[in-house]
Amino acid sequence: MTLRLAFAAVVTALLASCTTTGVVSSDPLSQRWVGAEAGKFFAAYGPPASDEDSGSTSTYVWKGGYKTVRVAAQGKAKKKTTTRYLSCTVRLTVNDSYKIKSITAISDRAGLDGQPSWCAQFLDAGPKKG
Repeated sequence: MTLRLAFAAVVTALLASCTTTGVVSSDPLSQRWVGAEAGKFFAAYGPPASDEDSGSTSTYVWKGGYKTVRVAAQGKAKKKTTTRYLSCTVRLTVNDSYKIKSITAISDRAGLDGQPSWCAQFLDAGPKKG
């Protein structure tokens, strides 16, 4: 009986060591774009500003999302407006199958309408209003 319990414990430990846990990023850009084809990204948002090959991966820097918005001032001076200049720069790492392995915002601004990130909002990765 003791031998069976010991064997069951060893088998359970071996099976538990075989499981892996994937890292799920809370970054909206990563959630939206990691695993997608880089061609779809560039077709939707334009070509990269620069690229660099390093073995089986390529790194691209993409710049875009340029927008000028007028925002009403908060507080007592409600008639005044401020101008905000929005833009986004991201670094994409792509594998040899041209799938996005990682995407990182290099330069970002606060989004519109309370969105935390202009890059996430512009690159269709922000929370959806529903």
